[in-house]
Amino acid sequence: MKIAVTYDNGDVFQHFGHTEQFKLYQVADGKIASAEVVSAAGSGHGALAGFLKGLGVDTLICGGIGGGARQALAEAGIDLYPGVTGGADESVAAFLAGRL
Repeated sequence: MKIAVTYDNGDVFQHFGHTEQFKLYQVADGKIASAEVVSAAGSGHGALAGFLKGLGVDTLICGGIGGGARQALAEAGIDLYPGVTGGADESVAAFLAGRL
C-alpha cells in the first residue's frame, strides 16, 4: 500500500489543489516501511490526481478538498481521507490504527 499525505513543514497541508509537496509512505504488513517527501509535478486537482496515480498511490490523506478534486481522485482509483489536520506522520499512524 502506498499512502500520500498533502505535506507542509511536517503537517497535513490544508488545500489539496495548491499542494507543493506530498509525503509518501510505503506500507507493508500494516507498518510504515519507508517514507519520502516528493515535489508535486503540477498544480490543480486534475494534475495532482494524475501525478499521484502515476506514483502508485492508492490512499490520500489531506485537509480541505473540493468536489472536482474528489471526482478526479475517485476516477484515479485513489481512496480519500479528507478534513485531516495536524502532523503527517501522526495522521498516517492513526489511519493504520483504524482511527482516521
